[in-house]
Amino acid sequence: MFESAKKLNELQGKLNTENKKVVSDAIISLRNETPFKGAIGLLTDLFDRTNNLIIKDLIRNFLNDIKEPEARNEIVTEMKKSFKHETISMLVSSCWQSGLDYSEYSVDFVNLFLDADYLTALECFTVIEEAATKLPVSKKNELINLLENQKREFSADKGVLFRSLITTLC
Repeated sequence: MFESAKKLNELQGKLNTENKKVVSDAIISLRNETPFKGAIGLLTDLFDRTNNLIIKDLIRNFLNDIKEPEARNEIVTEMKKSFKHETISMLVSSCWQSGLDYSEYSVDFVNLFLDADYLTALECFTVIEEAATKLPVSKKNELINLLENQKREFSADKGVLFRSLITTLC
């Protein structure tokens, strides 16, 4: 068994216990660990299924503080899954709050923006806005075309956000 698989199994056991102290301590201890693949997925699953606000805050704060660029792919993969709106919004929020460069994932954020509820779309807007300065004109044009080719009806608020996103990319 690989070391990361062993760590992942141990983390999964701790996160699946009913003992909130064990769960909290496991999340807190991740800050002192070398990042390992799969931990973000386990935390996201827990965030989605728990109603414990303390646990949710620990997960949110942990993801907001991630500084390892290798984590970006796992976070983007998780945000594409079928989680509650709150969970997806938290993941997207962690992207811009971490300060990491998500410009290479801009198409993923535009696609999520189009399908998401208003609050998640607003989080996507923030990530795309930060990435826009790093994108070549050709990529910006691709994103604008992707947005403009959508024949969707948005709420008034999301419609304003939609038009603002296009302006941001111009």
